[in-house]
Amino acid sequence: MIKSRMNIAGLGVACLVLFTGCSAFKDARLDPEAMQVKGGREATVYGDGSSLLDAFKGSKDQIKVNRFLWTATLQVLDFLPVEAADPFTGVISTGYGTPPGGGQAYRATILISNPALDARSLNVALQTRGGPVSAATERAVEDAILNRARQLRINAAKF
Repeated sequence: MIKSRMNIAGLGVACLVLFTGCSAFKDARLDPEAMQVKGGREATVYGDGSSLLDAFKGSKDQIKVNRFLWTATLQVLDFLPVEAADPFTGVISTGYGTPPGGGQAYRATILISNPALDARSLNVALQTRGGPVSAATERAVEDAILNRARQLRINAAKF
C-alpha cells in the first residue's frame, strides 16, 4: 500500500518536472527557415512561395462557372461522350455522337466564361465530320442550354 503511494507520488513529481521543463522554452524563438521545404515536388509545383493549400483557394487563371449552365450543358448534350471537362476553366470538350432521331454525328466544345446566367457566358462550337455547322444550329443548341439552365435555376429556387 505504501509502496503504491510512493510510486504514484514519484510519478507525480516526474510529471511536474516535465511540465516545468517545457515552460523553460516559452521564450525560445522558432527558426522559420527550419519549417520550409527546400526541395522536392512541392518546390517545383509551387515555386512562387505558395503552399499546397493555395491550390484549393483558386488562382488568377481560374474563372467561376455558373453551375446551372454547367449542369444544363451536360444534360442537353448528354448524347455526346464527354472527353474532357474542366470546371476550373469552364471548358467541356466532347467526342462525336449522334443525337436521338438524327443521322448526323456532331462534336462540341463549350466554354462557360462567366458566372452570370446569360447568353454572353456561354459559347458553343459544334462540328460535324465534314466541318463546322451553321451559326443557326449553334444558336439553337445555345438556346436549348440556356432554357434548361433557367429551368434548373427556377427549380432550385423552390427549395
